[in-house]
Amino acid sequence: MMEMKKPELLVPAGSLEVLKTAVLYGADAVYIGGEAFGLRAKAKNFSFDEMREGIKIAHAHGVKVYVTANIFAHNYDLDEAAVYFKELGEVGPDAVLISDPGMFLLAKKNCPNLEIHISTQANNTNYLTYRFWWEMGAKRVVSARELSLAEIKEIRKNIPEEMEIESFIHGAMCISYSGRCLLSNYFTGRDANRGECTHPCRWKYAVMEEQRPGVYLPVEENERGTYIFNSKDLCMIEHIPELVDAGIDSLKIEGRMKTALYVATVARTYRKAIDDYFESEEEYKANMEWYHSEIRKCTYREFSTGFYFGKPTFENQIYDANTYVSEAVYLGQVEEIDQRGFALIEQKNKFCKGDTIEIMKPNGENQTTDVVEIFDSEGNERESAPHPQEKLYLNLSVKPEAGDLLRTSAKQ
Repeated sequence: MMEMKKPELLVPAGSLEVLKTAVLYGADAVYIGGEAFGLRAKAKNFSFDEMREGIKIAHAHGVKVYVTANIFAHNYDLDEAAVYFKELGEVGPDAVLISDPGMFLLAKKNCPNLEIHISTQANNTNYLTYRFWWEMGAKRVVSARELSLAEIKEIRKNIPEEMEIESFIHGAMCISYSGRCLLSNYFTGRDANRGECTHPCRWKYAVMEEQRPGVYLPVEENERGTYIFNSKDLCMIEHIPELVDAGIDSLKIEGRMKTALYVATVARTYRKAIDDYFESEEEYKANMEWYHSEIRKCTYREFSTGFYFGKPTFENQIYDANTYVSEAVYLGQVEEIDQRGFALIEQKNKFCKGDTIEIMKPNGENQTTDVVEIFDSEGNERESAPHPQEKLYLNLSVKPEAGDLLRTSAKQ
């Protein structure tokens, strides 16, 4: 076991708050977006000042930071992109993530000190494509979502040993080839390949017959519904051994639009699974029930293994709904403990005095605690906390620590 290379755990961060959480809960590296040229325009994203702070925090914990600049650029983007890459080089992340060959040339020229990683959007489906990017100067290529583990293993055998392979192992799946989609642009004018996807693959569809305008005929798979493009989420928590055997260097979690609870839950679960497997395969198998119970305590759309073990079938789609499932509700993250031993949080969802909630700790431990008292920032005692983003002080029966997350069962 020890001669195998332990893969990097790469975790998304859509904001500075979530970056701090990812670092605390087990990420080896995080990927973030700046305020331009990334494919998550609706995420909070990072100003250059926030990037500097985030990089400083991450590097202090031995965690790398990669910045996405993976749009497909138009002519009018290029001058601004050149300036952006110069500034990015001064900020000092560990790598920049690129899809477009023109953007690659601009990055190589204007921030030559940064590693360049090639995004999954670039349709990286064979080892000659990997070699091409290596010869151009890329350090790492992200595998296309539509590759099997057998294909990735073959790529590994046919590229330089120092070249790195990054692959998605958890999160939402796109129906389109390598994530490149035109539906959003066609329906709404918002270009998925420029960061503005409206997720039309999750919409409900019907058919209208030409001679009967306005009469909608349902598109159904049996009686289950009309969400014909709605794929299940990817989850490879049961297949760490196969991912390692395939020679993947970086295991990537999808989700730069997700909450701190999602990031903490997924990062902590995969961190333990990877570490357990490298301790012993028996340890890894023994903890499988815990991995499964934990991974469901964040939002998901049922799970599949994507393309890794063959092409998906109808069983990889969800036909009766487009909503997420969640078995836990995020209440907030402990910012500090005051002199009274009270926990300061920014409240995310409603809870009440007397509720039994759970403390989620970075080391994998979960502690049950009761909400004894709630106080607002002016010292007024409260019976409940119904208003999101309110700063609250909580007296809990079991005392948490700064950085712990608070959650409760969605069934409560």
